[in-house]
Amino acid sequence: MPKLKYFFPDSQDFIDPSFDFIRETRHEHRIRQRDDLYPHEVFSRPYDGMLVSKAVVDGLGSGEARYSRAQRLRFFREGIRRFFRLPDSMESMGDCGAFTYVTQYEPPYRVEEVIDFYESSRFNYGVSVDHIVFGYEKPGKPIDGDDLIECKRRKEITLTLASEFLQKSKGCCFSPFGVAHGWSKESYADSVKALISMGYEHITMGGMVPLKTEQIIETLEEVSRIKKPSTKLHLLGIARPQSLDRFAELGVTSIDSTTPLQQAFKDRKNNYHTFSGQNFVALRVPQLEGNLALGRKIQSGVIDQDVARELERKSLKILHQYGKREVSLEQTLEVLLEYEKLHSGDKHADSVKKDYEVTLSNRPWEQCSCEVCRSIGIDVVIFRGSERNRRRGFHNIQVFYDRLKSTFN
Repeated sequence: MPKLKYFFPDSQDFIDPSFDFIRETRHEHRIRQRDDLYPHEVFSRPYDGMLVSKAVVDGLGSGEARYSRAQRLRFFREGIRRFFRLPDSMESMGDCGAFTYVTQYEPPYRVEEVIDFYESSRFNYGVSVDHIVFGYEKPGKPIDGDDLIECKRRKEITLTLASEFLQKSKGCCFSPFGVAHGWSKESYADSVKALISMGYEHITMGGMVPLKTEQIIETLEEVSRIKKPSTKLHLLGIARPQSLDRFAELGVTSIDSTTPLQQAFKDRKNNYHTFSGQNFVALRVPQLEGNLALGRKIQSGVIDQDVARELERKSLKILHQYGKREVSLEQTLEVLLEYEKLHSGDKHADSVKKDYEVTLSNRPWEQCSCEVCRSIGIDVVIFRGSERNRRRGFHNIQVFYDRLKSTFN
């Protein structure tokens, strides 16, 4: 089975190596961009390369800008490899970040400026300008009328820009990727066929993040019937661990996704991943000042601030004691749930009791030899602030990549 490459999309995620987990303080002279670490500076190889979107660097769209003005200027001055301190063995891919301008009538970028972004930053791969197609047909529910007209318009825009991109990028330092969009397996296959006719060997399958795994597979099966043996497919924003071997069989050679990182602090239960595939819920000990719901209860007088602060302190203390095997699981769970009831209510505390017990009793951080787990121990499963949550996310990235390598080696 061929190797499947994993690119990690940049969203300016760092961890601070000076962070003190007991005092919860940082080094007074710490400078985030200079001193904080990317995943590939914590682990020897958590992915094969990084994906950077022009829209993220530019701060395009309604979302919060990830790059400051100083960071943008430095990125364009230094290029991607020096900016991210990437090792020579890692590759880089650039795209436009089409989801950030999905509501616009047309893409906001000209082909020439996107090529200049890839060329001046010295990317290994550059993705053509695309426009997201909305929706995907379901059995018995075809897309028609004005919706179909809009789907076709966006698909044609993407293909027209792909043709221009391929012609104008000849002789550049990066390998061009054309983007295939569609609203059904047939329309996706038609896009891929058109891109191959233009001369593309690398093709990204765009707009698939909202699709169910079965829809992705049926589309890839349709595409596999018409693509060339030399065609290399990339899935934009997709990480479905249970289906990666099937994706590879159907011609996928690379993927990118932030899912392993995001699940560390956005998923309801699957916060801490393991190589075996068993995932654990993280133990929530919210910061008193950072929890809006708790803050409102304090301001309204529903709960006493001093009581909340004491329970917060006791929860952290007993978890660290449990990590050192100084207290029992029952003692730890009792304190943890007492604080849970205060900040989230009795009903929620009852709903997480079993999950917390499973995490504590299994002690998964002790069974992991990654740099994060060896360094901070039980803090990796504590849901609290960016330093713990991101480290757990970094751990998840490494677990995902290790599972990927074990599948395709």
